[in-house]
Amino acid sequence: MFLLGLVYAVLIAVLIAAGAGAVTIAIIAAGLFALQLFTSDKIALYSMGAQEVTPQQAPQLHAMIDRLCVQANIPKPRVAIAQTPMPNAFAVGRSPKTATVCATTGILNLLEPAELEAVLGHEITHVLNRDVVVMTIASFFASIAAFITQFGFFFGGGFGGGRNNQNQGGGNAFIFVILISAAVYVISFLLLQALSRYREFAADRGSAILTGRPSALITALQKIDGGMARIPQRDLRQANTQLAAFYIFPPKAKQAAATLFSTHPPLEARIARLQRLEAQLQGTA
Repeated sequence: MFLLGLVYAVLIAVLIAAGAGAVTIAIIAAGLFALQLFTSDKIALYSMGAQEVTPQQAPQLHAMIDRLCVQANIPKPRVAIAQTPMPNAFAVGRSPKTATVCATTGILNLLEPAELEAVLGHEITHVLNRDVVVMTIASFFASIAAFITQFGFFFGGGFGGGRNNQNQGGGNAFIFVILISAAVYVISFLLLQALSRYREFAADRGSAILTGRPSALITALQKIDGGMARIPQRDLRQANTQLAAFYIFPPKAKQAAATLFSTHPPLEARIARLQRLEAQLQGTA
């Protein structure tokens, strides 16, 4: 988070140095951030076709989340189900009070109760750690940098002050802003992936502590991995990739070739950590 803040500070400094007003930047950034923070969960659930369910509609799912919330000492989030064969789960919401935990029909049909509870424990840990708001804050300026890079010509009149943009100095400043924005996007992308992988390790550990059964999460991850492999590539490509960092398992049949570019740690690394935690909990480590 410190490194991301440092990178984004450079971006802001460059924008101001290039002639963009600090007040203008602050107003636009604040407006876009508020929009992202307060609507991203609704957009995510809508894009997945998720529907909130009552305890009467999904008693087992609600009972598991009730138990986990008592263990975690947090308010109970809303519970939703997404009608998709892709076995997955995710949590959204800017705080525990506004959170929603969503499971797909694919994962509900695939896992045994203990395994499903371990997956839900992973998602409850994300809620407890406020990971959604952390990633929203962390990714905000990366989104701005990407926008400037992709649509930079729209900003040509905003840097350097009116007619001065027509001269060589204004043109150079504009090109400099685009180059710095591109660099910020690349660096922040790599840092965000690393932050996302750390979040997954932490959520796995949280699930193991809440349920007391790291082995249940291990078998759940192995089943989900196998279930993903049976989903047609076309369906996986149609999955909401913007939510990839929030799924318990990336919606791809094959892991990314380079861990550096992955939102999730390799399955083998997650299992190895959970096995060590299992040994510690059993007193055999």
